[in-house]
Amino acid sequence: MTIVYGAFDRAALDREYSPSSRAPDFLRILDQAAARSRQARADLACRPDVRYGPGPAERLDYFPATRPGAPLFVFVHGGHWQQCSKEESAFAAPRFVKAGAAFAALGYGLAPGCSLGSMVESVRRGLRWLCERGALLGHAGDAVYAGGSSAGAHLVAAALSGPEAGPRLPGVCLLSGVYDLEPIRSSYVNDALGLDRETARRYSPLRGGPLAAQSVIVARGAAETFEYARQQREFVEALRAREQPVRDLVVVGRNHFDLPFDLGRVGTSVGDAVLARMGLLRPAARS
Repeated sequence: MTIVYGAFDRAALDREYSPSSRAPDFLRILDQAAARSRQARADLACRPDVRYGPGPAERLDYFPATRPGAPLFVFVHGGHWQQCSKEESAFAAPRFVKAGAAFAALGYGLAPGCSLGSMVESVRRGLRWLCERGALLGHAGDAVYAGGSSAGAHLVAAALSGPEAGPRLPGVCLLSGVYDLEPIRSSYVNDALGLDRETARRYSPLRGGPLAAQSVIVARGAAETFEYARQQREFVEALRAREQPVRDLVVVGRNHFDLPFDLGRVGTSVGDAVLARMGLLRPAARS
């Protein structure tokens, strides 16, 4: 047995970074996310395929709030930086719009056609674009909140860390993220990403400074692999060492794939934390 990272050989490390190993019904959950996203586009006012940058995948679907000057929640999808799209990522839009916010599902280019650095820059560009165009789109430009799941959580964190970090946001919610890319280099995920040691270090939020965010929510499902649990634990410790306000959540009954369904959902730890941070949770609901 050849150890490739920590105590793991290649097969064991591949399992650790295969979230489906702890979620046998993950295909059903993905289908459900896609169906809910299609329904959201049918039921809500939506501006699809809004271009925020020059790249062919730099588009977003924008769901306006029912009132001007509302906060905006931006969701960045996961998929190991090589799968999924904004098309399956609007499932939370109805709950945010009902709560009084606008919602955006952000798209970006995928590996192997796009480098990790270009993905980080796309997310950074999209967030900056939405902050600068709040008056034009109808939301408050200084009340843009971002969230992502899995690779999306990493991209949000990477976009808001390092010397080129920005824009500064009032809050972010990171679900089941990877914050140290070094083990990814030794796993099957790197077959598409092609990370070298320097690139992995450069785009690892665990290695950077504080995020450009006033507050951070970091959450994962209880049914995650050891490595995803370790990633969150060490990232939370790093944020606290940098004196950055952070809320650390482990959600019982949720896994890597269905945890995002709690976004905007009153009565869940993730949903309540995000809505409260956005000023959208009524006191009765909060109690």
